Amino acid sequence: MSKTLPDWNPETYTRFRGLRLRPAIDLLAQVPDLPPGGVVDLGCGNGAVAEALSTRLPDRPLAGIDNSPAMLEKARETGRYHTLTEADVAAWSPRTPPALMFSNAALHWLPDHGTLMPRLAAMLAPGGTLAVQMPRQQMAPAHRLLREIGARDFPNLFDFTHWQPQVSNPAFYAEALAGLGRFSLWQTEYHQRLDPQPQGHPVRHFSASTAMRPFLKKLDDQQAASFTAACDAALEPAYPRQPDGSVIYPFRRLFFVLTT
Repeated sequence: MSKTLPDWNPETYTRFRGLRLRPAIDLLAQVPDLPPGGVVDLGCGNGAVAEALSTRLPDRPLAGIDNSPAMLEKARETGRYHTLTEADVAAWSPRTPPALMFSNAALHWLPDHGTLMPRLAAMLAPGGTLAVQMPRQQMAPAHRLLREIGARDFPNLFDFTHWQPQVSNPAFYAEALAGLGRFSLWQTEYHQRLDPQPQGHPVRHFSASTAMRPFLKKLDDQQAASFTAACDAALEPAYPRQPDGSVIYPFRRLFFVLTT
């Protein structure tokens, strides 16, 4: 998660808490028995998975790592973390090797996964587990349209000529994890129902606190309003509304659980 972006808005993110939490629960269900040691919530955000982690592993200290002060403040309010640290996950290292490093929808903001994943795995206690879930949605219409509209309407601000997806295909991660331990790797497409919105397309509202952030950061208020309106219009045929105004939104996510 880049420091150059404005800080996260915990309230906007939390509006879709249930949809964002389900993949974390699915990932946690695959975490095996652990050796002695603590648990680290990498990119903990507002603490959305703190209750699930502390309930599943009640006798282990839980540490949260994130680079957003606003999100860390919300995470502190959960009362579930023993420690919370403001840090860039790409540069962070633990004082004591943890038994579990758990990351729900955070590592896709970081580059060079071929180096990052082995680096994180090397920090674990012997027999420890690295459990990761990342959106693999960059080629979906919702994300593609953001790039197309940005480059079309603001070519001086957005150039995607050399753009590459933040999350690679499963074969890439299988190769990156090979030799590091036992791992399970899978991909799931969730078909999410997004509620009707009084203004704008439901998918745009869902993306506003995540995928749209890097775009809006570069735009002034007038440009942002124009960009948002163009996104709403483009999303209508891409994600048709149900009779009640809701939308079924396919969302692909990649998971792996590595035990060293």
